[in-house]
Amino acid sequence: MKTPEVRELSIKDLRERIETEKTNYVRLKTNHAISPIEDTSKLSKARKDIARMLTVLSQKEKEEIN
Repeated sequence: MKTPEVRELSIKDLRERIETEKTNYVRLKTNHAISPIEDTSKLSKARKDIARMLTVLSQKEKEEIN
């Protein structure tokens, strides 16, 4: 998910999406530990997407306070 797409989401939607992505990341990581996946870049992409969403969430929460 690209940054402009993430910025369009509301704070509530971002929180829900982050939880979903974290669950998917854990599942992907577990599956990779059991039987290696072909495209290991999916792991780093998922991690970066989560970090991107957390960053935007933090920014939006700070804007809401001010």
